[in-house]
Amino acid sequence: MIKVENLSKTYHMEEGPEIKALDQVNLEVKKGEIVGIIGTSGSGKTSLLRVLRGVEPFDEGKITIDDVTVTPESTTYYSRKLRKVTAIHLQRSFGLWSETALNNVVRKLYGTKYGDEALTDFDFAYSEFEDEAMEILRVVGLDHKATHFAPVLSGGEKQRLIMARQLAKKPKVLLLDEPATMSCPKTKQEILDAIKAINEDLGVTVVLVSHLPEIHHYLSDRLILMDEGKVVDEGTPDKIIKEFLQKMEGELPKRDPEDIGDSVIKARDLEKRFYLLKAGNVLELKDVSFDVSDGEIVSLIGQSGAGKTVLLRMIGGLDIPDAGTVSFKLDGEWVDMHQPGINRMNIRRQMGFMHQEFALVHHATIRDQIAGRLGIKGITVVDEAKKKAEEMGISDLALDVLYQLTDLPENEAKQRLEQLGLSGSILDTLFPSFPDNEVKEYAEPIFKALNLPLDILNRRSYELSGGQKVRATLALVLSTKPKVLILDEPFGDLDPITLRMVSNSLKRINKEFNTTIIMVSHHIDFINELATRAIRMDNGKLIGDGDPDEECEKFIKSCGADYLKDISLWKEKLLED
Repeated sequence: MIKVENLSKTYHMEEGPEIKALDQVNLEVKKGEIVGIIGTSGSGKTSLLRVLRGVEPFDEGKITIDDVTVTPESTTYYSRKLRKVTAIHLQRSFGLWSETALNNVVRKLYGTKYGDEALTDFDFAYSEFEDEAMEILRVVGLDHKATHFAPVLSGGEKQRLIMARQLAKKPKVLLLDEPATMSCPKTKQEILDAIKAINEDLGVTVVLVSHLPEIHHYLSDRLILMDEGKVVDEGTPDKIIKEFLQKMEGELPKRDPEDIGDSVIKARDLEKRFYLLKAGNVLELKDVSFDVSDGEIVSLIGQSGAGKTVLLRMIGGLDIPDAGTVSFKLDGEWVDMHQPGINRMNIRRQMGFMHQEFALVHHATIRDQIAGRLGIKGITVVDEAKKKAEEMGISDLALDVLYQLTDLPENEAKQRLEQLGLSGSILDTLFPSFPDNEVKEYAEPIFKALNLPLDILNRRSYELSGGQKVRATLALVLSTKPKVLILDEPFGDLDPITLRMVSNSLKRINKEFNTTIIMVSHHIDFINELATRAIRMDNGKLIGDGDPDEECEKFIKSCGADYLKDISLWKEKLLED
């Protein structure tokens, strides 16, 4: 069905050495198989998938899928033929019509046959495609949501609807690139069961790239291990997972509970309501109260839509609650995070926030971005910005509102500036970049802790692998040594080997600098080994607070996540055998 022969691909960097993403890759996939590909970040998995899809040129070798053969000399005609026999699903893709689930699939079926799905009136297409569309929805487990509008579907339902639209193209091969990494366990289970049904009911061959051993253990018939662009082994999932995990460094112990100090963050009686016109009240946070102690590592856990990100943003002072307060302790005094002013600026200067939708600036080097970050969070930034603001006639309250924007995702910050009638240049004026020649001094210990080579300082984001992007962004946040670090599921794209290294790095930073960490993550293993405490949420309410192992176990049971059952037991058994 699929045959890859001596495939090689090299990326040429603007600065620094070229990167050989694929190096003499050979592999075969039989019709109807689910073949998994695993490896650390940057091992070439995504590059291989893109070549199989026909969207990435390559330098040497040959690939054959069904009756289509492509070489480096082939014309674009053959690449287009590859795209007809394959379909691809990317983790962060949500391209859907704002219509019903059934409409979305009917449109794709019509477009596949007649070449244009963007019709304004296609009711006539139902007589031809409705039954087929309903069967596809049944395969992915969405037939009961056929009349529901795509925008109000859950994250897992949207992922499955995207798969349904890919199936409408009648592919012979489905290429999956981290199809469930960013999802909660319940959503993951739904997506994994949909992949099984696609393979078993429709006979579609599946090539699955995932960092997560538990997904391959649950899904893959056979597993391929990649490292530095090469296929280094293949075999049963358990055999390859065992080999893969051998490279994992040892786990550092958690911090001694006696070293954790008094409360430094207080959330009291928080409330927040969100509405969708077509769905009514979809989320209501109510009566949320808890403390965070100095030096704690607290993880918020819960299903997608439970309110975790909303709560993090209120803690960070980025969103205002409908009721209640969040206070941080500064020099012995409690500061309200929802009252603008210089005191809140001083709190924010000592806080780092990494968002789920983090993004590195596409055109800027990592060095330039760290210089900008050091300028925003430097020790003297508040006093210097206050002087400039006085010269420009900007009040302390307005200055704090502008400073708040530096903790928002770039697109959101731009939107808020536009609403104020301002350009981004005002932030550059108030918070200028750090001297470029001093960046390395600040970056070196953080890069070392995160196992990032220093030459990445001179690279741009598009020259980094997915795992390198996550760690480079974390390095931006950590370069200023924040007292409070807020992490909103930024580690979904990391393989377990890199994730263990990041976990150990955060433990060292927590211990050495007494950094308080509040995070959201769906990686159960990661939570168990890093967090000193877990707060469990459901539908906007706190329903558990205590030992991470106990709270995670309750969470897994509530999700019905079969793929996670006995995960720690079979991993330990593999490593012991």
